[in-house]
Amino acid sequence: MRFAVPVARQTRYEGRMNTLIPFLDADQLVLALAIAGLAGLVKGMVGFAMPMIMVSGLGTFLPPEIALAGLIIPTLTTNGMQALRQGARAALASIHRFRVFLGVGLVMLLLSAQLVRMLHPSTFLLALGASVTTFAIVQLLGLRLRLSGASARVEAAFGAVAGFIGGLSGVWGPPTVMYLTALDTPKGEQLRVQGVIYGLGAVALLGAHLTSGVMRAETLPFSVLLVAPAVLGMWIGGRFVDRVDQATFRKATLAVLLIAGANLVRRGLAG
Repeated sequence: MRFAVPVARQTRYEGRMNTLIPFLDADQLVLALAIAGLAGLVKGMVGFAMPMIMVSGLGTFLPPEIALAGLIIPTLTTNGMQALRQGARAALASIHRFRVFLGVGLVMLLLSAQLVRMLHPSTFLLALGASVTTFAIVQLLGLRLRLSGASARVEAAFGAVAGFIGGLSGVWGPPTVMYLTALDTPKGEQLRVQGVIYGLGAVALLGAHLTSGVMRAETLPFSVLLVAPAVLGMWIGGRFVDRVDQATFRKATLAVLLIAGANLVRRGLAG
């Protein structure tokens, strides 16, 4: 037996939902929740790619500005969880170990952010996407790039690239993963380091868009609503990654990196 919701009650419910999130209907809301869950699942398994998945998925039916707003709070929350998964002391140890990468990356991010209005980011997205895709393919074919005990200069170089591209386009994950993978960083530490790096970036992103107007009264409830499915997906993904060995984790990371690189190329070509 099916029970119909009275028209008056249904109208009141839809009115409340439209007041809270006026730019979504019920079907779009369910789809947005599913996208957040998928992004969390992938992040839980390999430690990155949440912004790429969310902005690509939400952007299929929402304006880019709304899609960007939607990912900010879930990204900030999950990165904090990822960074602190093994405790604050371990997170601080990772900050200390990769302090050159973080410091140089932050400086370059702040500098390159000032160039956004003068340089077209599609050029950098295309260059980054091509290099990331090539790196992932070569690694998956078995030709491994190893950086055993990388020097401060090499770490600074990778940090500069990640920060420079991040300031222009908001994408700093692929260069970071390339560096950590080349170092053959153990999966637990790699996930933690990514959480620290992306978490600091997410704080900066939130601050920037509180002033830009992207995060405002209309978009904040939407972003907060996506936290729960993102966290649930991340928890499920974390259960998977705890059961896989280092080699499998590395291959999964490279596969996602390949997809991310191809997506960057697509965005660069789209202009």
